[in-house]
Amino acid sequence: MIRNTATGNTAHTTKTVLITGASSGIGSAAAEQLAQDGHTVVLGARRADRLKELAARIQQAGGTAETLHLDVTEADSVKKAVDHVTERYGRLDVMINNAGVMPLSALAEGRIEEWNWMIDVNIRGVLHGIAAAQPVMRAQEAGHIITVASVGAHEVVPTGAVYCATKYAAWAISEGLRIESDPSLRVTTITPGVTESELAETITDSQAREAMREYRANAIPASAIAEAISYAINADPSVDVNEIIVRPVRQRP
Repeated sequence: MIRNTATGNTAHTTKTVLITGASSGIGSAAAEQLAQDGHTVVLGARRADRLKELAARIQQAGGTAETLHLDVTEADSVKKAVDHVTERYGRLDVMINNAGVMPLSALAEGRIEEWNWMIDVNIRGVLHGIAAAQPVMRAQEAGHIITVASVGAHEVVPTGAVYCATKYAAWAISEGLRIESDPSLRVTTITPGVTESELAETITDSQAREAMREYRANAIPASAIAEAISYAINADPSVDVNEIIVRPVRQRP
């Protein structure tokens, strides 16, 4: 058995966890937290150099981690990652759909390519993760699919119409999966408020980027979201943590 450092509870099994968007931010923090909890983490992203550095840190700390090149916008890429995990470890216990982008801009700017990018990563990426992981988890009669959404799923802010729409879609897809699934599959939506990450660096609109930098002045560390993910994963098998919203105390709403 292993000790859940986030909650102090004892979890009964070491789990194999695949994380998308693991090269930075919440994905990276979750990988380190879950490895510390004793789980095996498989790190997926496009930036191989970042993944290698993260895996090295985890291994130096005594954890188990490996890296995979993974592009969530390509269904085949995600399926190959899931297939690799199941072939190497015999099962996939947890799939974390974490990859996301946030190039904010006003709708009047007409940045169609950026809108499509958000749709591809934030919505299709989640669907690709579910499509790849769900059959494996059904076959092994156990599993946990976690999707990282945003408080943008519950509100709309200026310059955030498309981003908030994609995060509402991610929330709705995760909730639909929960309702449709039998009890062998646990489903969790993690909903962060303003969190330290590189998301703001994807904003090409100068005014929106500056506004977001000011907005993020009171951001909480990514480790706070990682602890929420850890709590959901390490909960008793009879408990399905449906959604966790984590905001800075200063964030209103």
